[in-house]
Amino acid sequence: MSNFKKSDAVQSLKNLKPFVPAFQLSILAGLIDGEEGQYFIDTVVELDYLIQQMPKTYEQDGKGDQAVAYLHYFMGGMDWYITEKDMEDEQFQAFGLANLGYGAELGYISIEELKANNIEIDLHFTPTMVGNLKK
Repeated sequence: MSNFKKSDAVQSLKNLKPFVPAFQLSILAGLIDGEEGQYFIDTVVELDYLIQQMPKTYEQDGKGDQAVAYLHYFMGGMDWYITEKDMEDEQFQAFGLANLGYGAELGYISIEELKANNIEIDLHFTPTMVGNLKK
């Protein structure tokens, strides 16, 4: 486990704002001061780094099932896996795999809509190939 500083996590929380619902950011901000603070500091900074490094729109074009999903959002039995973030600084849309319980489909996903509907980002998701996620 890394040993990032609280100041690193505070900056990462700001960077994560376009990707993480406000309620979840608020909870994480409180947890970095808690008993397990170092764990959450490391988690927040590592998620920020992952998002900074992930491909932008069209950078995995043509990879099909070999494309890697970097982020996972979930609610109930519904899942959204993000393979590419928006090429613009503002995150209007991303590309990925959505499964709303009726089978998985690739397409554009609005992270803003996910956030507005309090769809959680999975803090424990390990990037994996899309082919492994299809059911």
